[in-house]
Amino acid sequence: MVDGSGRPEIRVVTPADWSLWREARIASLTVSPEAFKVRLADWDRGGEEQWRARFDDPAAYGVLAVLGGRPVGLAAGLLAPDAVPELRSVWVAREARGHGLAARLIGSVESWAHGTGADTLRLSVLAANAPAVALYERLGYAADGGTGEELVMTKRLSGTS
Repeated sequence: MVDGSGRPEIRVVTPADWSLWREARIASLTVSPEAFKVRLADWDRGGEEQWRARFDDPAAYGVLAVLGGRPVGLAAGLLAPDAVPELRSVWVAREARGHGLAARLIGSVESWAHGTGADTLRLSVLAANAPAVALYERLGYAADGGTGEELVMTKRLSGTS
């Protein structure tokens, strides 16, 4: 779906969207494997029930960018075991990049995290993924640790709407 401006629609994922989420996640891991620590083989297992269950979990949030009926971006939020929300799985299809779509997806996850009562959102990014690190820095994230290949970044959420 496209909003009135011809931009991708940002859609909060429900269990009914499992096939679109699966399509986007598999696309992200297929065309941009260097951007993720997880591999396609880790996500290609499991059937519909397992994919739907992810969004039945109240500690999980997903958002898709959909253009012309197909997903062109995604981002996820999960509450970590320490109850700090984490930004995960950010990806935008190459043909949809350069128009602020990643910022819109991330902003949706930030709003979800703020709605949980959290004042910080955390993410892990491969340190060698310079474009992603630069994006997160532009959006207000700062390095907050990490080990080896992963950099941990955080952002204060006060004022996020």
